Amino acid sequence: MKWHRYWSKTLTNFLEYRYKKPPTGIGRVDRIKRLSYEVLEKHKSKFGENFTDNKKLLNDLTIIRSKGLKNEIAGYITKFIKNEIRDEELNQAAAEEESSAIEETVETETESTPESEETVIEVGVESTDAPETPEPTEEKKE
Repeated sequence: MKWHRYWSKTLTNFLEYRYKKPPTGIGRVDRIKRLSYEVLEKHKSKFGENFTDNKKLLNDLTIIRSKGLKNEIAGYITKFIKNEIRDEELNQAAAEEESSAIEETVETETESTPESEETVIEVGVESTDAPETPEPTEEKKE
């Protein structure tokens, strides 16, 4: 009898875990992303930053019977395009700052070294700063 109680509890826990429904938000977002990417792969150049224009264009390009789903897909596409444009602007601004910083460092380096003086580096010549060896002194002759 004890064994039956243990088995029934284990079996019900197992079935509850196995047949749990996934959270509703996650499956819905994945579906919207997937559908949006499918539309964007073929017609990305036609979409812009305006939601209403994207919604009308989506209505012309696809057959989506659900008004709510159509709105969510158009909203995701609009958000995706806006984020892409924003990222391009940020990358362009960062590249401009980097190039201006490089130009400034080049200008400061050219200002610090005078043009009239030339720096010559001789290779293979001993430097004159090295201590000289003492010359032998003359010995007294008798």
